[in-house]
Amino acid sequence: MAQPTAPDPRATLRGGLPDRYLTPEDIASMFGVPLETVYQWRKKRTGPPGFRIGKHLRYDPTDVRAYVTGLKNSATAA
Repeated sequence: MAQPTAPDPRATLRGGLPDRYLTPEDIASMFGVPLETVYQWRKKRTGPPGFRIGKHLRYDPTDVRAYVTGLKNSATAA
């Protein structure tokens, strides 16, 4: 029997907002970048805004979508 696979976070965002906060691993997968890049974005404040729940970094899907929309709009305006 085939093992069930985890849903693709990108498909989840395209289809509608997930019902959970995203992890740094989700963000790396969505954008196709190494996990370290996600942490560098946070450090430099250049990527989607994240927040801490205790010691865990999480991202609100609404904020991630707004970040992507902002990137797309700035690319269109340039």
